[in-house]
Amino acid sequence: MGIMLAAFGTRNKLPIFAHQNAVMEEPAIKAMIQLLDDSDQEVVEMVEAKMRSLGPQIIPILENEWENLSLNPLVQSKLENMIHDFQLDSTKQRLLEWKERGSMDLLEGMWIVATYRFPEYSLAQLKADMDQLYFEVWPQIRENLHPMDQLKIINGVLFDQLKFGANTKNFHAANNSFLNVVLETKKGNPISLCVIYMWIAQKLGLPVYGVNLPNLFVLTYKKDEVQCYINVFNKGLIFNKVDIDNYLAQLNLTPNEVYYQPCTNLEIIRRVLRNLIMAYEKAGDDSHKDELTDMIESLD
Repeated sequence: MGIMLAAFGTRNKLPIFAHQNAVMEEPAIKAMIQLLDDSDQEVVEMVEAKMRSLGPQIIPILENEWENLSLNPLVQSKLENMIHDFQLDSTKQRLLEWKERGSMDLLEGMWIVATYRFPEYSLAQLKADMDQLYFEVWPQIRENLHPMDQLKIINGVLFDQLKFGANTKNFHAANNSFLNVVLETKKGNPISLCVIYMWIAQKLGLPVYGVNLPNLFVLTYKKDEVQCYINVFNKGLIFNKVDIDNYLAQLNLTPNEVYYQPCTNLEIIRRVLRNLIMAYEKAGDDSHKDELTDMIESLD
């Protein structure tokens, strides 16, 4: 490694640090990766700090070098941590930008959450998968159908035809909150299933929105003076305000307007993140729990 240092210059004045604002070439980044194995800890710290300053655009190079079996496990571990930190920062930044734009696109918010665990997952893929579900429902919708009949058609396609359903066996699993996994397995928790149902309903022109009940996320059909509720976790069961009253009474909770009225997309994403925090907490995964706690606090 002394030869490598000689090629770059003295320990305290490595040319790779000379031009802080210059676009760094791939060979220089690869050379820095080799320096992560140096015996001089000061050099290692300087190199790692410089690499982190370059940001997530160097992730592809790091991933390619990580696959290089000639790297020792310590260097591979450093690359893994760096890649993860870059991806985490990107997810947090996208989520903040989504919030600042008004949180208008719920599907985009759910995609951003999914990239926390699946960084290569694309928004285009998510939209394509959701469009496919919509096209399963749309041909069966007829003009002038009563809204309740339209909801029943959605129920029939999603739960009877496509076999979507509640993941009761692994209710607290983190994958229940990642929409790409739910679309693949057709099993999810109340809020992920509600997001799928609500997106389809709204694309059909139905006024269907999320409702933040304690311990259960549901949907509401709300138009003018007409309002009912949909328990997507129970195959789209339709119920009314009295049922919510009874539910709250069983929990010894005082009725509150938020338990009856539509919530915002931002509130939905916050609840998804809280579900993930609980999932990782139950799994004893403090690292992921702390990262998501920081993420939800940044939204607040």
